[in-house]
Amino acid sequence: MRKFGVPLALAAALAAAPAFAAPVSAATKVLHENLIVLDTHFDTPANAAVPGFDIRARHTTADGSQVDYPRMVEGGVDGGFFVIFTPQGARGVAGNAAARDHGLLRAAVIREMVAKNGDLFTLATKAEEAQAISKAGKRFVYMSIENSSPVAGDLSLMKTFYALGVRMMGPIHVLNNDLGDSATDPKGPEFNGLSPLGKQFVAEANRLGVLIDASHASDLALDQILELSKAPIILSHTGAKAVYNHPRNIDDDRLRALAAKGGVIQINAFSGYMIDVPKNPERDAALAELTKTFGFPRDVPADKREAYRAARAAIDAKYPLPRASIDHLVAHIQHAAKVAGKDHIGLSGDFDGGGGVEGFNDVTDFPALTERLVKAGFSKDDLAKFWGGNALRVLNEADRLKGQ
Repeated sequence: MRKFGVPLALAAALAAAPAFAAPVSAATKVLHENLIVLDTHFDTPANAAVPGFDIRARHTTADGSQVDYPRMVEGGVDGGFFVIFTPQGARGVAGNAAARDHGLLRAAVIREMVAKNGDLFTLATKAEEAQAISKAGKRFVYMSIENSSPVAGDLSLMKTFYALGVRMMGPIHVLNNDLGDSATDPKGPEFNGLSPLGKQFVAEANRLGVLIDASHASDLALDQILELSKAPIILSHTGAKAVYNHPRNIDDDRLRALAAKGGVIQINAFSGYMIDVPKNPERDAALAELTKTFGFPRDVPADKREAYRAARAAIDAKYPLPRASIDHLVAHIQHAAKVAGKDHIGLSGDFDGGGGVEGFNDVTDFPALTERLVKAGFSKDDLAKFWGGNALRVLNEADRLKGQ
């Protein structure tokens, strides 16, 4: 999956998605607005890096966007972790340098977004700041890293990113890297878990007080992170394997181990990890030709974006793919709540990074999920934990235990 090419690529399907979610009651809206609501994995910085994108403006899924300030307000979303995502490239000295530079530039994008819009957003680095920022009428922005290849060439760079505001780091993405094995690398395991460097990464994260995110890590890598880390960890966007058997999801024994360590799983609304999506060679060929014509979606020039979207919509209409629904999302949440407990669950839409299901297409749909969870028996206290309390707790624990 080329994450930097996802949002526009899904735009036509998202825009055409039916209104799947039931209307939200007035009582649920009030309840939702009185919670601290956060998402632990916004890929929005990839959009913010595109010339002309304005986080203050209301966009649509047809624009290839699922998160912006007006829709956060509408969806009662107080903030979240904005991701420094680096595609896994070549390994070695040159590759590590390129990854480092990409990560630093993406960190600058996030900080610039906050600085330019200081009346709307505030950078947060401590768990307790979320509520204070929300009370001040602003949205909080935490910074995280997905795929820590930017620090693989020199782990002292972890301190640099920490100084820039990063408080969560995931070592691995969809391919193995110098830190460890991915859950989804087609070549299979390389280290049978973490590499020696990956074990040093865990120790340095603990020393700094960085929350470790094991999403995308192989099962053995997750086991080793749980064993080595002195602080609880998080899965910032992961599903339950018992509900849908995919390597990116976590099995029940590991869910219990995660909870026993005090950690949290943030259930992921990514369709491909929730239902079977059959291969379609004709569709793949058409998409390859589209990329050849226009380039990768976020690289499409402004004057060609409408033509790109029309061409993409035609491909989606001719070769449609099945999509998961909010029902699947609720099933994953309920299962994780049953196995790990409600003190150990939360949510990530994986928005602007390929996430979104029928009835849960962008941040305006957060209250619809609250409605579903209320009907499923979640209390106000349960929802306060689910929508932010649990994630902020482990963030605080990572900070409290730093250096130990």
